[in-house]
Amino acid sequence: MPEPSQPVVHDGAELCGLVLRCVLTTADNGSSLQASTLRRLTEELRGIDGSVGAVLLVGTGSNFCTGGDVQGFAQAEDVGRHVHQLADLFHDFQRAVRNAPVPVVAAVQGWAAGAGMSAVLAVDVAVAGTSTRLRPAYPALGFSPDGGMSWLLPRLIGAGRARHVLLTDTVIDAAQALEWGLVSMVVPDPDVLAEAERIAGQLAEGPTRALGRIKQLIGDAECRDLDSHLDAEAAAIAASATDDEGRAGVAAFAARRPPRFRD
Repeated sequence: MPEPSQPVVHDGAELCGLVLRCVLTTADNGSSLQASTLRRLTEELRGIDGSVGAVLLVGTGSNFCTGGDVQGFAQAEDVGRHVHQLADLFHDFQRAVRNAPVPVVAAVQGWAAGAGMSAVLAVDVAVAGTSTRLRPAYPALGFSPDGGMSWLLPRLIGAGRARHVLLTDTVIDAAQALEWGLVSMVVPDPDVLAEAERIAGQLAEGPTRALGRIKQLIGDAECRDLDSHLDAEAAAIAASATDDEGRAGVAAFAARRPPRFRD
């Protein structure tokens, strides 16, 4: 394992060893999304290189993310234009999460509402606390969803159940979110961040190119039939076998020792 390094601080993110820690929301703005933060984090995610092994997405307040800044909506001179611009920024961020070449882990404490729930649905591993709550929240504003919620949710829990959740603005507790596969695990509230950090660190030490290929295969599966997906799997495993991670893994297995994928 590499020696611990000092965090490399970015604007809205910091590189802690091999983990890029991205602050999505803060208590200063009520844990709501801010346009400037979305721009910065999208740029960080698009610029990921070999120095990053995983991404950790956090909110620093008592809640993970309460969605868009509704006060900002109310004060906008042209609310339709304002909301459209913010949705575009959020969608760029969601695409960057999906297309990131490394796993993205989220520490989901408190509420994940509106766009916050959409963000949870988009990450690779979501660690929730026992008091975590997810809520679409859009109908309460008279809005329809953004952030891919109307695409992601039916694929996770089925179209009928997704219609019910979205139309009735259902609040989903941690246990239900875990049962439906909306979060990856539930831990005691005080342990959410530490567990998410542990998982992100573990993934960052692993075969990150192979993990990136796994992530891409799962994401692309919805758009392929089985026949073409098998071809994609064959190409991906062949690429893995020929890079340094694959060679290191095979050599370690043959020598009956744990693999070391990073120097």
